[in-house]
Amino acid sequence: MMPSSINPSTGQGSSSSSRAASAPADDHPQPAQPSRYESQKRRDWNTFGQYLRNVQRPPVALPQCNHGHVLDFLRYLDQFGKTKVHVEGCPFFGQPEPVGPCPCPVRQAWGSLDALIGRLRAAYEENGGPPERNPFANSEIRAYLREVRDSQARARGIPYKKKKKQKRKLATTTNDDDDDDDQVNNMA
Repeated sequence: MMPSSINPSTGQGSSSSSRAASAPADDHPQPAQPSRYESQKRRDWNTFGQYLRNVQRPPVALPQCNHGHVLDFLRYLDQFGKTKVHVEGCPFFGQPEPVGPCPCPVRQAWGSLDALIGRLRAAYEENGGPPERNPFANSEIRAYLREVRDSQARARGIPYKKKKKQKRKLATTTNDDDDDDDQVNNMA
């Protein structure tokens, strides 16, 4: 009779018959799990395709889709939003911290729409769409997103401020020995 071996990591014994049944992971590598971004991008792409087939009248095939269909999709998504956007007649319009409830509509937040368009823009090209015809990259989409951003900022009373990219300061080398210590400190 053949002795069975013990797997040190599991403490389990194995016989020659069970060794053949369990192949090592190297023989059949598992496909890598898609990142959270890639998974979301796929879900967004599928959702947009379903919208064109099931909600858009008449239904539109993806290759025939244009920026107008994308704008309709963004407006359609507003009904599922969770961000309260105060209208101009509301007593809480322009107040960052409203003190009570109001009947103003809920909408998709600008940041969510902006991220969605970014993912759909990438998915369009990954699925064979030509970059020059990408409906998600159209200037009308950017204008719509800008208007949503500005109107939501006004409604909340918090102006949108674009984050500026930080420029790295490069130290210049000089021949002065006194400046060498300062340059090392500036680079840190």
